[in-house]
Amino acid sequence: MTDSYESPFCTRYASKEMQYIFSADKKFTTWRRLWVALARAEMKLGLNVTQEQVDELEANVENIDYRVAAEREKQVRHDVMSHVYAYGQVCPKAYPIIHLGATSCYVGDNTDIIVMRDALKVVKRKLVKVISQLAAFADKYKSLPCLAYTHLQPAQLTTVGKRATLWCNELIMDLQDLDFRLANLKLLGSKGTTGTQASFMELFHGDAEKVKELERLIAEEMGFDGVVPVSGQTYSRKIDFQVCSVLAGIAQSASKFSNDIRILQSFKEIEEPFEKDQIGSSAMAYKRNPMRDERITSLARYVMCDLLNPAFTSATQWFERTLDDSANKRIAVAEAFLGIDAILNIMLNVTDPENGLVVYEKMVLKRVMAELPFMATENIIMDAVEKGGNRQELHEQIRKYSMEAGRRVKQEGLDNDLIERIAADPLFKVTKEELDEIMRPENYIGRCPQQVEEFIRDCVKPIIEENGVSDDKAEINV
Repeated sequence: MTDSYESPFCTRYASKEMQYIFSADKKFTTWRRLWVALARAEMKLGLNVTQEQVDELEANVENIDYRVAAEREKQVRHDVMSHVYAYGQVCPKAYPIIHLGATSCYVGDNTDIIVMRDALKVVKRKLVKVISQLAAFADKYKSLPCLAYTHLQPAQLTTVGKRATLWCNELIMDLQDLDFRLANLKLLGSKGTTGTQASFMELFHGDAEKVKELERLIAEEMGFDGVVPVSGQTYSRKIDFQVCSVLAGIAQSASKFSNDIRILQSFKEIEEPFEKDQIGSSAMAYKRNPMRDERITSLARYVMCDLLNPAFTSATQWFERTLDDSANKRIAVAEAFLGIDAILNIMLNVTDPENGLVVYEKMVLKRVMAELPFMATENIIMDAVEKGGNRQELHEQIRKYSMEAGRRVKQEGLDNDLIERIAADPLFKVTKEELDEIMRPENYIGRCPQQVEEFIRDCVKPIIEENGVSDDKAEINV
């Protein structure tokens, strides 16, 4: 225990991998790599920067004395210049050319883009695996009939596997958004204080081609295929909103999934993993609460609400830049990623093919058979009409029987006896054997098995073939 606040994302939820991406070490070593890239590009383009200076910078990228930087920041009240100073203390030969021609956003904003790129790659890797695991679940249960619901009231039938494709498909939509954003993410580049590149035009004595080549070289070294075409001092804060929108989209899909599972667990049809020694309630020893899916719902709500932060930040940037974005974005963007990382970790656990969701097939069938008599009435009417019956008379008789059977179920707690009533009525000209055939649940699932197979073949397999499936496994910390 500590005597100061610690983020639950760090102590309970997010992975160490994602925490590192938003760590001080990742941030400040990236600053230094950007300074190396700047110096190397300036040297290649003829400025007074030597290979010895570049080598010295490169050798000390991870040699950060945070105490020196912190003490300097107390003095100068500027984080970038404090780290220039700390870098210079271990790179005395290169100190005069560190940050040459650049403004603070050269390291700050470019690092933010790099961090978001790396974090999106982690999200993508885990998202692909969740999609793969849900697809395997869908395939396993593609032919198992279950009640479908509209308005949370029993409707016609679907299958357990077909319903899983609905969850999976929304995650694929999120993956498509993620891929688009990742493919179109650009560095800020070296744009200068108001985005005009005036300082670099001065350094290169008005040679615009060298100024453009400088950006190309930096982008290439940092693993990007380009920089934003125009900017003020910062990249457009809409980029933060667009990236966080992808995360909020995943949160929506995850929440839909987790809420459905929570309801199905209440119905005793499907249950999330429940460990041997897990306690569901401090008072009610019999309880098996869906704590994993409840946590998904809870974290998803946070991520969706968090989207307002980059939206307002983007909307209130004045002219070429203002600084009311800084404190907000360093919290909002980081925690959106940490939240989604936590959500995907839980989903990896819940959808694990070996130890994940448990389907109680007999309970699923019991709930189907309690409602199927009502759903079968249209087929019964059509068969009776084929035998010469009057459709209107049959419909009215079934309506009366349905109302009475429904009353028995709701008011007296008795079983649904609609089929027995129909079998006993000569108006329907139907035998018990014929009714048994009509009452087979698989008669009412339409193309569910084929839809699942086609979905996996056409939508999931291309994703797996393109990306592979990671060996990520997620343990639930608490």
